[in-house]
Amino acid sequence: MTVVTQSVEGMSRSLVLQALGLSRASFYRMNSASTPDVGTAQHSCRVSGRALSIPEKENVRSILYGDRFVDQTPTQIYATLLDEGAFHCSARTMYRILKKDGPCQTRTQLRTHTAYARPEHLATRPNELWSWDITRLKGPVKYSYFQLYVILDVFSRYVVGWMIAEREHQDLAAQLIDDTITNQRIEPNTLTIHADRGASMTSKSVALLLSDMGVMKSHSRPHTSNDNPYSEAQFKTLKYRPEFPDRFGSIEDARAFCSKFFRWYNHEHHHSGIALLTPAAVHYGKSDAIIAKRQETLDAAYRAHPERFVKSRPKHPAIPEAVWINAPEKKPVVEKDQN
Repeated sequence: MTVVTQSVEGMSRSLVLQALGLSRASFYRMNSASTPDVGTAQHSCRVSGRALSIPEKENVRSILYGDRFVDQTPTQIYATLLDEGAFHCSARTMYRILKKDGPCQTRTQLRTHTAYARPEHLATRPNELWSWDITRLKGPVKYSYFQLYVILDVFSRYVVGWMIAEREHQDLAAQLIDDTITNQRIEPNTLTIHADRGASMTSKSVALLLSDMGVMKSHSRPHTSNDNPYSEAQFKTLKYRPEFPDRFGSIEDARAFCSKFFRWYNHEHHHSGIALLTPAAVHYGKSDAIIAKRQETLDAAYRAHPERFVKSRPKHPAIPEAVWINAPEKKPVVEKDQN
C-alpha cells in the first residue's frame, strides 16, 4: 500500500485516508517509518569515555566468575574488594556485565536434588514387612504434645508395638523397635521395616540397631506420603474415632486411651483391607477357620433363600495373598504385527 504523503488535487488528506481505510494515527506512523528525514546522519552507538576498556572488563569477569566470588552477589563482591583496598568498578557496572553475559544465577552451580528410588516392598505373610511412624497427640494446653510411636505389620494390619512419650527421640524409637522385635521373635534377615524420613527414622541409633538385628530398613521418598500408606491410614482410624478427644489432660490419659484403642483395633476391628477380619486373626493364623465358619453361614442363607442371591452363590472373600508398598507398574503389552 502506498503511503499518502500529500493531498490529492481537489481532495483533502482526510478524505483520502477515509477512502483508503486508514486512520490518521496509522498514516503518521507509517509515514514516519518509511520516510526518514533527509540529511539525518546515521551514527553508530557512541562509547562513553568513562567506560571500562576490554581488558578491564575481562578482569572484572574473571573476578565475578572465579571460585572465590562465584556464589556472591556483585554488591557483596564490591564491598569485599573495597575492604581489601581494591576498586575495579561499581557494583552497578558488575551487574551490567552479568546482564550482558546472561542471567546472574548461571554463575553458580545450580542445586541438584538427590534422586530417591521408589520403594517397592512385598509382604506375603505376617512379620515380613513392618511400617512405623510417629504422630502427635495434643496435650492439656496449647503447643503441648505427646508423641505416639506405632509399629504396624503391613500384611495383617496388626499393631505389633506402640509407645507414648513426652518427646520424639531416636533412642526411644530404637528401644521400642528392639522390644517389639524381641516380643515377636523375629529371626535375622526375615524382616523389613519401612518408615518415612523423619529425624528418628533416619537416625544412627535406629540404623545401627536394625543392622545388628539383621533387619532391612527402608524409607519413603521425601514429601511422598503415599510411600507409607498403612501407617497413615492407621493414624486416621485412630483420630477419627468418635471418642477421640480434642486434647489429653495428661500423658497417663493418652496412654489409657491408646491402650483401649489398640486392643479394639487389633482384636475387634473388622478391617476392610483383610476381608473384614480382625488384624489379630490374620496375624496369628486364625483367618482360615474364621472364613470357613462364615462361609457355612452364607451357604445356609443361600439354601434358605436362593432367590435372594441373583448373581451367584455367596462366597466370602479371601484375605489378600500379597500386600504391596508401591506395587511395580505393569508395562503395557504391545501386540506384534501379524503381517
